[in-house]
Amino acid sequence: MTPEVVTHGPVTRLSVSGVGAPGGAEHAAAIRALYAVAGAMGGPGGPLEGMWWVEDERPGLEVERELWRWHVLLPPAGLLEAGALEAGALEAGALERAREAARGSGAAVDRVQVVTFTEGLCVEMVHEGPFSEEHVSLAVMEEFMAAGGLVPCGMHHEVYLTAFDDPLPRTVLRQPVRAAG
Repeated sequence: MTPEVVTHGPVTRLSVSGVGAPGGAEHAAAIRALYAVAGAMGGPGGPLEGMWWVEDERPGLEVERELWRWHVLLPPAGLLEAGALEAGALEAGALERAREAARGSGAAVDRVQVVTFTEGLCVEMVHEGPFSEEHVSLAVMEEFMAAGGLVPCGMHHEVYLTAFDDPLPRTVLRQPVRAAG
């Protein structure tokens, strides 16, 4: 796949934030909470997403995975129609009702928040293959950004097009950017 420059406007997502390795206990608990609350809202309205960063001077992939920081995100169903999700519309009290309905799930539903964000100009590409090989696609994206005079200016964002256990995973890799200099 080839990187491309795209623009992403405001989107609203259910979100849980945390620290720890992908697939670790904290990360898995956050995902369970998202799906429990989304289920109470009618189900997920799209694929699971993750935003990743580190609070370290080293490049992210050189930092121990247990120190990675993240937001896991899930669009709630029913808000995609008529552009409501992109406009940030969520009926007053909907999150609280969904948390209450999902409380019996055993998931930490009180951690789920509703967030709206705009990434703006981004470089993205589809990575096909295991997560352990994403560094190859990220290097291609870095070369593309450098050739286009762009530098990263936000959190690394992933959109999981397949289940984590899929033998042939597909992931959108997205990096917000700005002009260098």
